[in-house]
Amino acid sequence: MALQQQQSTQTDIEDLRHPSLYINRELSWLEFNQRVLDQALDPSKPWLERLKFLIIVSTNLDEFFRIRVAGVQRQLGSQPGKVSRDGMTAEEQLAAIDERARRMIREQRRCLLEEVLPALARRGIRLRSYQDLDEAQRDWLHTEFHRQVFPVLTPLAPREEVTRGQQVEPPPEATALETVNFPHVRNRTVNLLVMLGDERAPTSPPLAVVEVPDSLPRLFRLPGPGHDYVLLDEVIRSHIGELFPGRQVRGCHTFCLSRDADLELDEEVEDLLETLQEELRKREWGGPVRIEVSASIADEALERLRAGLGLQERQIYRLAGPIRLQDLMLLFGLPEFSDLRYPAYTPPVIRPVQGRDDLFGAIRERDLLLHHPYESFETVMRLLDDAAADPDVLAIKQTLYRTSGDSPIVSALARAARNGKQVTVVIELRARFDEARNIGWAHQLEDAGAHVVFGPPGLKAHCKALLIVRREDEEGQLRRYVHLGTGNYHPATARLYTDLGLLTCRPEFGEDVSRLFNLLTGKGEAPDWQVLTVAPHGLRQRTVELIDREAALSSPARPGRIVARLNQLEDPETIQALYRASQAAVRIHLIVRGVCCLRPGRPGVSENITVTSIVGRFLEHSRAFYFQNGGDEEVYLSSADWMRRNFDRRIETMFPVLDPRLRDRLRDEIIGVGLADTEQAYSLRPDGLYDRVCSRTGEPAMNSQDWFIVRALAEHGEVTTEMASGRGSDMLDQAELESSSRQVQDDLG
Repeated sequence: MALQQQQSTQTDIEDLRHPSLYINRELSWLEFNQRVLDQALDPSKPWLERLKFLIIVSTNLDEFFRIRVAGVQRQLGSQPGKVSRDGMTAEEQLAAIDERARRMIREQRRCLLEEVLPALARRGIRLRSYQDLDEAQRDWLHTEFHRQVFPVLTPLAPREEVTRGQQVEPPPEATALETVNFPHVRNRTVNLLVMLGDERAPTSPPLAVVEVPDSLPRLFRLPGPGHDYVLLDEVIRSHIGELFPGRQVRGCHTFCLSRDADLELDEEVEDLLETLQEELRKREWGGPVRIEVSASIADEALERLRAGLGLQERQIYRLAGPIRLQDLMLLFGLPEFSDLRYPAYTPPVIRPVQGRDDLFGAIRERDLLLHHPYESFETVMRLLDDAAADPDVLAIKQTLYRTSGDSPIVSALARAARNGKQVTVVIELRARFDEARNIGWAHQLEDAGAHVVFGPPGLKAHCKALLIVRREDEEGQLRRYVHLGTGNYHPATARLYTDLGLLTCRPEFGEDVSRLFNLLTGKGEAPDWQVLTVAPHGLRQRTVELIDREAALSSPARPGRIVARLNQLEDPETIQALYRASQAAVRIHLIVRGVCCLRPGRPGVSENITVTSIVGRFLEHSRAFYFQNGGDEEVYLSSADWMRRNFDRRIETMFPVLDPRLRDRLRDEIIGVGLADTEQAYSLRPDGLYDRVCSRTGEPAMNSQDWFIVRALAEHGEVTTEMASGRGSDMLDQAELESSSRQVQDDLG
């Protein structure tokens, strides 16, 4: 065994493509979701925050199964012998995913049922069982059921026949097809399987499916002074006999089916909008991927579900407690329980624009850096509002990948178009699970007179760019104002995600962003760029060049340094470049929130690479890269992670931060402070698992997100009572200490 390991290690060093040097992407993602679950397991977190993290775990898993697991299933059917970069077949991946996901879900459900819900009940927030209600409460629910629920319900019995046009392909590896006459089950809806008695068919009694309508609240609040709730499906189940008069109900069981939700689009179609709308309808007919059923389901009922939907055993998940935890998010927002959540935080407006009537003038004075959610996104929205009303603004161009449901961004763009500005909006219709919303925004903007473009065929427009063209003097001199960011133009997520934005009117940025929009709208060839690097026209090549340059300048006596903060690292060519740089003595610090397929700490390959993941109150979403470059330091921001999809199938931007003051701040604070985190940080081991980073004995814990909150309040606003007491004052002291960058330089060096 030792000899085999030695031979494997030697092979790894010689061939940086060897499978042993890569962590499986799907398993790496599951380890990220475990780190989210760890937040819910943390007894120091407020109870409603712990509930929120439990819900996020479920939401993440839903998308993971509908997209990633569905893709592995399709591969098993079409290319069963194909192996992943790390050497696993589709069958091996599905088995490993199943084992890891079940272990995670067991831990999640234990936390929910044994810790979080009992603690919330002690504070007066109770999820009640129908059987435990008193007569008055049952009478009230009976009345409400007939008033609000019964008219909406539609029991679906098996169909005797179905048109061929309704048939869908099952999962490629399924041993049984979805039964032709089994009631259709829509994607991610909560349903009740009703088993009916029939003496004429004792071995296969009739059944029906009742969909719990999403048009009604999933939680019924009982009358009275407290916060007592009953699940809608439990209310329906307690009255299920009324839907089947004259029939015996032998059993009623809750379930939720996840279907393959990945869209397959022909990018060369003439009308992408019409094609996408058709594909969204097909999403409800995707092949089954996973079914969640109540733990108490009878074996007979489960077998009927399995056979009727064409499921394998590994696709069936028995769950204790409520199905579809996302519906419990209502409890998180209860206003009476603010002490069960993190203290409210209102991000301040950055000091350079506070009290300024002329935002354009502030940008002319110097480049501005925005760090969300610690600094307000209001500056970006105000810039758009000002541009929409300013008679000197001639044109506004913007990309939209995702935005909020009541988007002030869209409202400002529509207002600008109605005011006679030339408004061009590049909307990405294929932003997963936001497709329908983006179609609606496209129609609204076109109705207002804006030019709406959907981007080049075959590529998602994922870059975050805003261009405002303004007449600056009587002679008609034009100046271009630019915002480039790492995150979406989404005011809601700007309060939840950590992101960076650059505001500038440097001519070279204005020229390049103008060319970027011409590329997006005109579908021409990529131009020569001055400051931008744009995918898929050279972003991978430029990234690898920067890494290789660091390796060329490095030596054991004077090692180079790379610090990268990003969401995911999966691209093999970039990983191999990082391995080469490590072999050249470059000290590499990667802060990767989610998937990381690189293995750090491998002798002779990656012993100079450390990988840290930070998971906390805010979702880490920034992409920022530092290169020591022999002392001539460079810092870049980007909309792209180091992934094949970002490099090859998306329009992305990477851009340098040229202002020395902002560059130093990024190096010392925004990139560097994460390396000092000892409270929310995890360290990646060579085996693909993560260890919690802990403070050294006698040293205070360092929470980088708290650090940024206090730093923003101290720099742009004022320290609140909550932050100034106890731990907050310690964080303020640490923020002032860290501002000298000495600790950060120690971490880098």
